[in-house]
Amino acid sequence: MQENANLSVLIVDPNQGMRGSLQNMLNQSGISKVESAINASMAIKQLGKRAYDIILCEYDLGGPSGDGQDGQQLLEDLRLHRLITASTIFIMLTSEGVYDKVVSAAELTPTDYVLKPFTVEMLSSRIRRALERRTALLPVWQLAAQGKPVDAIRACTTAAIASPRYALDFLRLKAELHTSSGEHAQAGSIYRDVLAERPLGWAGLGLARTMVAQGQIEEARDTLEQLVQANPRLMAAYDLLARCHEKLGASQDAQKVLEDAVSISPHMVRRLRKLGEVAMENGDALAAEKSFKQVVTKARYSEFRNPEDHVNLVKALVTRGDVQGASGVIRDLERSMRGSAEVDACKAFSSALLHEKMGNGSAAVAELQMAAGAARTSNALSSNLRIGLAEACLEHQMDEQASNVMMTVMHDVSSPVSIDEAMGVFVRAGRPDLADGMGAQLRAQAQILLGVADEKRNMGDVRGAVQTLLEALHMAPGNLQVMVAVAGGILRQVNEMGWDHTLGGVAREQIEKLRVMDPNHPRLLALTREFLEAQRKFGIST
Repeated sequence: MQENANLSVLIVDPNQGMRGSLQNMLNQSGISKVESAINASMAIKQLGKRAYDIILCEYDLGGPSGDGQDGQQLLEDLRLHRLITASTIFIMLTSEGVYDKVVSAAELTPTDYVLKPFTVEMLSSRIRRALERRTALLPVWQLAAQGKPVDAIRACTTAAIASPRYALDFLRLKAELHTSSGEHAQAGSIYRDVLAERPLGWAGLGLARTMVAQGQIEEARDTLEQLVQANPRLMAAYDLLARCHEKLGASQDAQKVLEDAVSISPHMVRRLRKLGEVAMENGDALAAEKSFKQVVTKARYSEFRNPEDHVNLVKALVTRGDVQGASGVIRDLERSMRGSAEVDACKAFSSALLHEKMGNGSAAVAELQMAAGAARTSNALSSNLRIGLAEACLEHQMDEQASNVMMTVMHDVSSPVSIDEAMGVFVRAGRPDLADGMGAQLRAQAQILLGVADEKRNMGDVRGAVQTLLEALHMAPGNLQVMVAVAGGILRQVNEMGWDHTLGGVAREQIEKLRVMDPNHPRLLALTREFLEAQRKFGIST
């Protein structure tokens, strides 16, 4: 038990007696560094300050001293916001016999879950088994965390020989590392080799993901449909299948798949939110209302509560003509969340939707003005909400506000919305003149950023120059001058600071686009040679 002396454990349980019992069990196993949290909120605060080797979490955190959020929702928050790493051991403790809740917890891949009642020996054996696996995989995780995917992939091969018990774990890690590096064909080859030996669900799902990444949407759809038939509890397969249906324009099929998933595992907030969004797009306001109500209820006690969920619920209620219900949701938002530009924007936008439904156009305009002003000062609002807000402004001939809001979308490098998609908002509204004006403004800003990048490079800030070039590329994605500058800047950084798979992928993409758009460009041949030389230099597969 001496090897357990340095382990740190966080117990998350609202029951004082259970916390004491667990601490006693851990002490008997040689673990003395034990801290406790009575609810999810306290756990998140403690995990924000320090890391723990092991988290023992009660599923039902809604006891007398709990905060209403359950262990599944806590784990979802921890994964989504990266408050725990791959090496953190998360063990769910539960006496819950309800099938759907157990599935919901299991699909978030806790390290293990233990049904009550259990003995010291049982808990110790589960912890020991988890620690053995972590010890074997830790060197690979550490290399990946250090931004060394090539070394991590090599380590998977050697570690699998040294620890054959975890050979499948290493194969899975290796494939995921290839995927994260943009090497989808290599990842797909690993998944196919695994499937040739055993029909494992995770391998089928991984293969489908590589197909989606390579644009093979129909093949991925067919693979996923077979996968969910063979593995009806593989919940992530439903999510990816719904995405495939959306990409193929079959949004009704996407909604049906998500509804099937929710019927099996009804507690995953992200899936409920997606179902609401798809249902709303399909004009099924009743289904959207049902989903968004559950999202608002389940996320009520989360430290990462999102006010946009209230906006979505208001949209569904207003569409159905439930003015009273929409008013209640806005009041709830006002009472329970305040003090940020994000909340102010959501409250004002929701109020505008309600006033519009009630025929009060002047009040709707006033609220839209407030929402647009708040949106300009908030970095937390999603692109979808900003687009919806801009569309509402355009409907009221609020050109300046719509343009200002959309400019925040176009300036956001992390936004999933492309410049062309953003411009489409104005085209669909019958205002191509606004799109042309914003396009000219963005091109001018991109030129300025090229100059800024040159200054940074001359001052020796190669990394800063590349970040500025990426901003320029986001604003002017089809500009040949920007594309050449981005590819050259990335290759300069790679040669000076080492290979970066994400940036390497961007450079490759820009060179290939340049080859299509201008095959006789004077810089194309040199950039191609430089890219291939960099790959050889750092041992990157071509």
